Order: sequence, then C-alpha cells, then structure tokens
Amino acid sequence: MKNKTLPPDYTTPAYSRYALALLMAVNLLNYIDRQVLYAVFPLIKTDFNLSDTALGFLGSAFMLCYMCSAPLLGWLGDRGNRVKLASSGVAVWSFATALSGFAPAYGHLLAARTAVGIGEASFGTVSPGLLSDFFPRERRGRILSYFYLAIPVGSALGYLLGGILGQNFGWHAAFLMVGAPGLALAIVVWFLREPSRIGEEGAAQKPRESLGKRYLSFFSNRSFVTNTLAMAAMTFAMGGLAQWMPTFLYRVHHLEVARGNTLFGAITVVAGISGTLAGGRLGDHFQKKSEKGYLLVSGAGFLVGTPIAAYAIATPSLTACLAAMFFAEFFLFFNTGPLNTVIVNVSPRRCRAMAFAINIFFIHALGDAISPTILGWFSDMWGLRTALLTTPLAIALAAVFCILCTRYIKDDMDWAENS
Repeated sequence: MKNKTLPPDYTTPAYSRYALALLMAVNLLNYIDRQVLYAVFPLIKTDFNLSDTALGFLGSAFMLCYMCSAPLLGWLGDRGNRVKLASSGVAVWSFATALSGFAPAYGHLLAARTAVGIGEASFGTVSPGLLSDFFPRERRGRILSYFYLAIPVGSALGYLLGGILGQNFGWHAAFLMVGAPGLALAIVVWFLREPSRIGEEGAAQKPRESLGKRYLSFFSNRSFVTNTLAMAAMTFAMGGLAQWMPTFLYRVHHLEVARGNTLFGAITVVAGISGTLAGGRLGDHFQKKSEKGYLLVSGAGFLVGTPIAAYAIATPSLTACLAAMFFAEFFLFFNTGPLNTVIVNVSPRRCRAMAFAINIFFIHALGDAISPTILGWFSDMWGLRTALLTTPLAIALAAVFCILCTRYIKDDMDWAENS
C-alpha cells in the first residue's frame, strides 16, 4: 500500500510539535508497560514460587517476541501506512498488558507478556523514521533525544507505579491499571497525519529490491553494523540492570518493594532526563564540527559510566550505591539520541523502518532478550551482586564499538544520503 502525498500544511511546525508530543506520550506508555513487570518481580516470584531463571525468562520472552516480529513489521512499515501500523501496535500491547492482570498461573503470564512484544515492535520499528520526517536533518539528534526521554521517564514511572500498586493492591492490579490508558491513546494515534517521506519522490524512481536483498544490504553498511553492536552491548547491560536492580535493592540492601522501586525510579527519571537531553544537545553540537560527533559523545558516556556502574553494584553502602547509580545512568543515557540518530543518518530514506527493525532485532537478541535470564542463572549460582558485576564489561564493550564506528561513519552517511 502506497502512502498518499499530503499537502504541505500537514507538516507545519505546529503540527510537527503536536506529532512529537503525541509520539512521546505513546513511547512513555510503552516503557511504563514494559518496566512494570520488573517492579513486581518479588511479588510474582513469591506468588508463583519461581526460580530467578524462570523469573528472568518473563523479560526474555517479551524481548524474543519483540525482536523476532520486528523484521516483518519494519518491512510493512516501509511499504504501508506507518501511522496505522503504530496505532495498531499500541492497541495490541495495551490489551496484552491488561490481560497480564488476569493471569492465574506462570504460563498465562508468560503468554501475555510475549504478546506485548508484538505490539511494541509495531510501534518501535516505524516511530523513529516517522518522527524524523516531521523535522529537518540538523535537528534530528535533539528531536530523537526528546522522543527517547520516554525511556528513563517511562521506566521510572513503571517502577514507581508497579511498586506502589503492586504492594497495595497486588501485582494483578498493577498490570490492569497501566494497560488500560493505551487503548485510548491508540485511537488518537490512528488519526495522526502521515507525512510524506522526505526524498521519497527520488527513491521511488529506483527499482524495488526483494525483502531479503534489502535486509542483507544493511550488513555491508559498516557504520550500521558497528553502531548496532554498540547498542547491543549497552542494551545487555542496561536491560540487566533495569530488570534486576529493584530486586537487588530488595535483597541486598533490604528495602521493601515500594521504597526500592520508588528510589530507583526517581534516580532513573532524573538521571535519564538530564543525561538524554545532554547527550542530544552535545551530539548535535559536536556533529556540526565532525561526522563523528554523535559517536564520540556516546563513547565518552560509556567510558565514564563503566567504573561508576561497577562501584554502584560493589559498594556495601546504600547511600553510595544510589549516588553512584545516578551518575552511572546519567552517563549511560548520553547515547540515546546520538546512536539512534546514527541509525537514521546511515540508512537510505526509503527503508528506515527496516533499518530500525534490524537494529531492534540484534540489540535485543544480543542484549536484553538474553541478559535477564543469564543474570538470573548467574544469580542462582553465585548470588545477585556477583551476577550484576558482569554488566560493566558490556558497557565498556559498547565504547569500543563506538570508537570503531568512527572509522566508517562519513562514507556511510554520504552513501545513505545519495541512495
């Protein structure tokens, strides 16, 4: 299905800001629904009498479905109406989140969380490219950093709401209450105007490649590959920390569920907002001076964040742990806007949804699809603190891939611009 070219007034600055606000709100809900599970991990473990490995697999099952459905949904996004696909995804994941609240056993909860992955993949593959078409290239780093503020803010709200609702009303009620608002937002998104894809007139003159050939072409894009590997290493670490830190505070520092989630959520939202905005602004600033700007900002954040994250996990002091975790998250969130903007900048205009689909598949296949279960397995063998101390190694590896990517970025940006 081909997109209709819309009148110019459909992408006025005012309407572009409206689109940004709406997609930010949806992405916020995305991460609330995703993270609420980890806030109620201790309650689900007790209710269903689960091992840490089984508990971690609830997060991994979601990610496996999320990443496996992304390639097909990315292909559909580049060929059809991105707005309708995004709206349908919001409806699916919201319904599945609410359905989790009715789960009577582990298997039912596992199935519901798996279905959440399909809906979130529909939105995740098309939304960055869709948003990019509302704004000029020189503003993408900052705009995508605003969009990805949903990661720290939504995660924090997920921890906060999950902890408070779970402790006071039970974990079933927590899923029901955070899932319902998405059904209303899905209707609003359905009526968002689809912008014409910038440059699609020229792209339309090129012969269409087969699905497999187009996907394979990304593996010869060295910047795309190394940037994706950097994001995968970061996702392994951040996914493991996001899912297990509330439980770490509960077990190791003996905080009750609600207090532990509230503290970790507050740290995540403040550090995440400040780090994401700082990374987006610094990325745009240094990108004007060099094609390597986004990568250098992200790599620096990873290098600084690595030892701080290790200290946060190793210290026996609760105060020192929380303070170090704040600074670790601040520097880790530097990467959010810059690395996602690199994906846009090194991908041809006509297949950006497919680019994000491949990126989603690999960062989660190598990242948080496996890290919750692996860390849960390590925890069963060695204890949770030792298990979490493996994550700073992954953060350091992300910095290495950012530095490697700087060797190829100029040539690949030029190729994407002319494709």
